[in-house]
Amino acid sequence: MNETDEVLYNRYLATRDESVFVILLDRHKETLLLFLNGFVHNFDDAEELMVDTFAEVAAGPTLFSGRSSFKTWLFSIGKNLALMRLRKLRRMPMADEAVSEEVPDAADTPEMQLLKEERQRQLYTALQQLHEDYRQILMLLYFEDMSHEEAARVMGKSKRQVYHLAERGRAALKEKLERMGFADA
Repeated sequence: MNETDEVLYNRYLATRDESVFVILLDRHKETLLLFLNGFVHNFDDAEELMVDTFAEVAAGPTLFSGRSSFKTWLFSIGKNLALMRLRKLRRMPMADEAVSEEVPDAADTPEMQLLKEERQRQLYTALQQLHEDYRQILMLLYFEDMSHEEAARVMGKSKRQVYHLAERGRAALKEKLERMGFADA
């Protein structure tokens, strides 16, 4: 039986069964790591923030009200921790530190797998060169499969702002990819 994140989190809070929490961790650790890396542009820092995010969730119940999905709430906590860290360090993220550590999907041939890996790296590099809001909205909508409403809550923006950011972000990404040699961007 595939339980929802919300059901699992409530069961974890009731029982403090670590195996239940590990399921939530396994479901979201990789995507949360990539999302946080979009803020700090350093996988080591992003990994530390991911651990801090899950630690805060494990200590719960903090503010999970059920008005949003668990994933939206989790990503909001991670975003807030990342922003606090950036404010504390008094530095802005640098877009030229893009590094892709994504795990490629299985491919038919080694050549196809290498091609796919290179395309993923180029897409990630192009994403890292976008304005922070554009990068963030595209990652939430397309990599995290969040709705516009959920993305608006994570970003602290109105639904209308999210639609505009997504439209501008897609156009900016398309332009970056075309400049990188993608004809069908």
